[in-house]
Formats: sequence, C-alpha cells, structure tokens
Amino acid sequence: MRREKSSTVALALGLIVMTLIGQSYSQLTVGFYAGKCKGKKNANANANADADVDVDVEQLIFDIVESAFKKHPTLVAAMLRMLFHDCFVGGCDASILLEGAGSEKTAGPNETVRGYKLIDAVKSAVEKRCRGVVSCADIIVIVTRATVFLASGNWYDVKTGRRDGSISSADLAMLNLPPPNEPVPSAIAKFQAKNLTVQDFVLLMGGHTVGISHCKNFRDRLYNYKGVPRMSDPNIPKDFLEFLKQTCPEFGSSSNSTVLDQLTPNVVDNGFYKAIGGRKGVLQIDQDIALDPVTSPIVSKLANNSTDFIHKFGVALNNLAEVGVLIGSQGQIRKFCRFVN
Repeated sequence: MRREKSSTVALALGLIVMTLIGQSYSQLTVGFYAGKCKGKKNANANANADADVDVDVEQLIFDIVESAFKKHPTLVAAMLRMLFHDCFVGGCDASILLEGAGSEKTAGPNETVRGYKLIDAVKSAVEKRCRGVVSCADIIVIVTRATVFLASGNWYDVKTGRRDGSISSADLAMLNLPPPNEPVPSAIAKFQAKNLTVQDFVLLMGGHTVGISHCKNFRDRLYNYKGVPRMSDPNIPKDFLEFLKQTCPEFGSSSNSTVLDQLTPNVVDNGFYKAIGGRKGVLQIDQDIALDPVTSPIVSKLANNSTDFIHKFGVALNNLAEVGVLIGSQGQIRKFCRFVN
C-alpha cells in the first residue's frame, strides 16, 4: 500500500441508536484485510490460470480512486459528505448506500449526496478478487482517505474491520443530521452524543474546505435572518453579502450555489478556517463556529497553522469513522452495496 506521507499528515428507535453509536470499538485494526483477500494475480484469469495470491485491498481501492479522481477531483467533497452522513445516522455501517422507499438516501439532507457510482465500482472490483470479504462500510472509509490524500498530500492510516448494516431510515437521517443553521451548542451536543469532542466537531466542519452549498441552505441568512423579513445576518460583511445576494437572489433558483471555502475551494487545507475567520462563512453554522466563544479559539488556531489542521483532520475523520460500527459477527458483508443480502 502506498505510504507517501506529507510531514504535515422511529423516535424510540432513534434514541436507542443515538445511545449505541456513541461507543468506540477497539477491535477495528489497521491492516485488517492483510492475508484475508486471496485472489488471482490477474482478476480476469480462469480458475486454473495461476495460484491464489494475497491481494492488497487498500492498494486495489486506491488505484481505482486515483484514476477516478484525475477525472473528477470534486470526489473528495462527495466522499467526505458521504462518510459524515453515513456515520452520523446509525453509525458507520454503509446504511446510506441502501436503496428503497424510506431509506436514508430519500431524506432531504441526502438528496445531493453523491459518489455512489465510485463505491459500486470499487465494490465490484474487490468482489472479483475476493468475494464476501470487504464490507461496504470499510470501502467508504478507505475511499474517503484516498480522496483526502489526493487532495491534500496527507496520508493517514485507517482502521478497518467494519461490517454492513441492514437498516436504513430517512426518519433517522432527519433526526440525526444537523441542519445548516443548527446553533453551535446543540450541534456540539449532537457530536458529544456520539463520543466526538468539541475539537472533533470543529475539525469535521473543516470538511467544508471543499465542496459547494446550494442557495436553499443559506438564503435565510440573506433575506430572512432569524425569521425577520428583509433582514440579513449582521455578521456578513457588506461586500460578501452583496456577492451572496447576486449568487442567490431572494426569489431566484434554489439550485444556484457557491463554494463553501471562499479562499482555496479545491484543496483540503486550512483555508476554510481563514475564510470564516474573515467572516466569509457561507452556511450559518460555518460562520457561527468562528464566533462562538467555545469554538472560536479552535478555529483561530487551525487558521494559523496549516500543518496542525492537516494532521488533526485525519485524526478527526478516524474518530468519526469509529462511531457505531458493527464488528465480528454483527451485521453482514453485502454482496452489493445498494442491497442487503
């Protein structure tokens, strides 16, 4: 596996799930698949062509992601969002991939989640080499790590050994995923319920260093702040407010969008924190973490130290990726990521 490293590296059911997913599982390990995936040297070889060999699962996945990333560099934003939206709802069990009426995919916040075709391609390639071994949940985590590396130069090891869940609920997604105008204190509480710290919260918000947001997610800040008609958020500088209003007219299309990191939108770096430090946060919650007395000191430190961010971001992603995982004999290894076995 590549080791190029930057030196800078229902309600009751919902409450039950919220309790369970606050746990961290030490049985996940780095290199879990070493020696577990036996396949032909050539994936297209016939049964008698050559002997089985150990397949480096993470390298196989990396190669597929690298090829896709060259054509679609915005995959890093897509995968960071997919990882968060999966892990925050019932834990990191690939439930966001499941098809069906009322599944997580159908929830409003997940309507613009993408990256599913890449996951399908990776799963298909892995299944050709070793059937029923690698979980879809681990694939999401490994693919996300690969895109972050390709967009930042920072490599971080990931623990694997997750298994896939079989329950996917749009209602649970709506209950768990923080909206873009979530007040900072209640957002912190949601993260802490999953055993994630305030620092994890601020760092994971740093995923907004890449990606876009549509007008529907921040139009209220421009024209209906705190429910007051024609009022704009007073924390938005005049020139930036004018830019946002031009991008998102009051009665314009909700599909218009702008980048979340107004300084370096195509690179995984600390530019997001510099932007919100200059009051150029697009989403309400983005700007608020730079102003709230609990989170603002963390934002300031990250804005002033790019090396610190890039290292700690990988740590926070790993902390997120251990939320509510299924291990051992729990769950299943799906044959196809979009359907339970």
